[in-house]
Amino acid sequence: MSKLRFTTALEVFEAFPAARKLISAAPERAHPIAFLSRLAASGTAKDALGFAAFILPRREAVWWAVQSLKIMLPGAASDPGLKAAEAWVREPGDATRQAALAAGERGDSEAPGTWAALAAGYSGGSMIASHPVPSPPDLTAKSVRIGVVLAYGRVPATQREAVLRSSIEACIRLADDDGATTGS
Repeated sequence: MSKLRFTTALEVFEAFPAARKLISAAPERAHPIAFLSRLAASGTAKDALGFAAFILPRREAVWWAVQSLKIMLPGAASDPGLKAAEAWVREPGDATRQAALAAGERGDSEAPGTWAALAAGYSGGSMIASHPVPSPPDLTAKSVRIGVVLAYGRVPATQREAVLRSSIEACIRLADDDGATTGS
């Protein structure tokens, strides 16, 4: 069953106005997966990775970030932020979400795993443990995007094409686990 919430790429941009500022490609009425595939094939990696972060539901977006960081960065699995994000994906309760948020807040803002943890922490509930402050609906996607783009920037140039392809394929598998959304 498809996990996509949108039937066109334009709907993604309409739901998340911040995506228009972060993704330079013009919105289209194409299916989100077709649009994502074209972005990846066109060599606009930053746009493709950014768009991928916005099309998935929050939990799947964090899981995609975890998978992408492991693809892009050898040794990423030992990153505390990445571990916290993965723990939340595996058990998406408030305790693991709060633990991920705390790991992200403690983490280095230049570490991609920190952003994966923040993405999990901003997936719902309160952004502050002491009182309710709801997370904006696009904060998970924005955090995922930052972490994945940071990691991609650290990939050697000779490996970027293969890494981008693997990362985008992982996103498509998460979005389209029954093969129903691959149409144009």
